[in-house]
Amino acid sequence: MSDLRTVILTGASRGIGHATALRFADAGWRVITCSRDVVPAECLIGDGRHIHITADLGDSDSLEKFMAEANALLGDDPLHALINNAGLSPKTDFKERLGCLNGELDHWREVFELNFFAPLRLARGFAAALHRGTGAIVNITSIAGHSVHPFAGSAYSTSKAALSALTREMAAEFAHLSVRVNAVAPGEIETAMLSPETEVMIPRIPLHRFGQPADVAGAIYYLCSEDAAYVSGTEIMVTGGQHLF
Repeated sequence: MSDLRTVILTGASRGIGHATALRFADAGWRVITCSRDVVPAECLIGDGRHIHITADLGDSDSLEKFMAEANALLGDDPLHALINNAGLSPKTDFKERLGCLNGELDHWREVFELNFFAPLRLARGFAAALHRGTGAIVNITSIAGHSVHPFAGSAYSTSKAALSALTREMAAEFAHLSVRVNAVAPGEIETAMLSPETEVMIPRIPLHRFGQPADVAGAIYYLCSEDAAYVSGTEIMVTGGQHLF
């Protein structure tokens, strides 16, 4: 059995996911990443311990194939962290917020499949390996899951609210496997998902700036570290104080 600490991270090709993969790789972890697309050249990690698997976690067959491949890579080794970062936030063709009165219900199902059901299925699929590693699960939720957001759509916001509730339930149940479960809720983070219109949000942020992907990666890493060995069932807001208002 290997002594190397291993993390599985979804939605890792760019933004918060890429920053998180770098954070763990720099700390010497073996990083198994997953994303729908091939990792862009500028986001590749030059580390022999990094393994990337291309998979669409919104597709049931692709998700099952990913879990089978990742579990085969692990073998009898423990898994020390699972980070459910992959997410979907659809907009209209005019980049309008999708609310309760517009948009297809099929879009809601797609959002919940990736943002809610995929984290649940992955947690189940890696439960045995996480138990062997006395590991941690971190679900990436959102500030939009706690109040109405001017840009995030209703499907995205409610899926993230559901993931927050799922984090609480998982923390209670996975404790029997000696696995901790927490969440990180980012606010306005400078990634490709952020539109120019989001600049109007800065006055609502007490720190008067957007966050950086590394800010979120640091909170995620903390929750997977020994420093958080007695932390479970909590949600860390990485919002620059925006959630206070």
